[in-house]
Amino acid sequence: MSNKLPYQREKLLFKVENVSLSYDTREILQNINFEIYDIVRPGIVQGQVVSLIGRSGIGKTQLFKILSGFKKPNAGSVRIGVDQHLVQMGDVGIVPQDYILFNHRSIYDNLKIAVNHCSKKMSDKEKEESIGHYANEFQLTEHLRKYPMQLSGGQRQRVSIIQQVLTGNSFILLDEPFSGLDVVMKDKVIELLVKVSLSTEETTLIIVSHDIESSLAISDTAFILAKQSENKAATIKQTLDLMEMGLAWHPEIKSDPEFIDLVGKIKYMI
Repeated sequence: MSNKLPYQREKLLFKVENVSLSYDTREILQNINFEIYDIVRPGIVQGQVVSLIGRSGIGKTQLFKILSGFKKPNAGSVRIGVDQHLVQMGDVGIVPQDYILFNHRSIYDNLKIAVNHCSKKMSDKEKEESIGHYANEFQLTEHLRKYPMQLSGGQRQRVSIIQQVLTGNSFILLDEPFSGLDVVMKDKVIELLVKVSLSTEETTLIIVSHDIESSLAISDTAFILAKQSENKAATIKQTLDLMEMGLAWHPEIKSDPEFIDLVGKIKYMI
């Protein structure tokens, strides 16, 4: 069994309350409720990583749009930040599956657009240094003068994640970040997301995915999205406090017997 590490939950950062969504008479989501708190660990800069796990077709894409402010629910609310205001488009950085990049601009120029959006007071030299720093951290330095179509899917994903970091978004929502990746690349993406989450105390990653193992391996908390019964709308069926279970923040967690057992149980749940 993994050892528990000390932590505290402090400020409420994100609250989803009684969110429901339907089309005509068909209910997609019903009474979605969850909260994300600022996690504080002694002597460590610790951001938050939360997963929303559910099988394909369960309504994750619609929930993704609601959480990002792109879609309004039929009922309920999504509140964000220390002031708990209603989420608006632009409050949450998004990393969609198709990695939205300007194909006619180089990777460097795509990233400069992001840093210009956040840091208008930075000098050109400071912006260049910031882009260079993250490109180096995410192994993209040699690709900065290339265009998006010249990069692999994994490389475009890294660019998309850096974009959101450079814009200064504290909240970053990722749609199926492990989709279509082999085992080696999944581990690299997990390392990358851990690095992003540890950049500031306020950084909060919300992963929406059907990949149980990869999502749990990086998360401090997970919410299981499933139907209570056949022909019913999806809701949060279970909350997993991976910190309390001693399954958070361990680099080799995938080989832990308790973790493996948990992954197996969730497969049957969703």
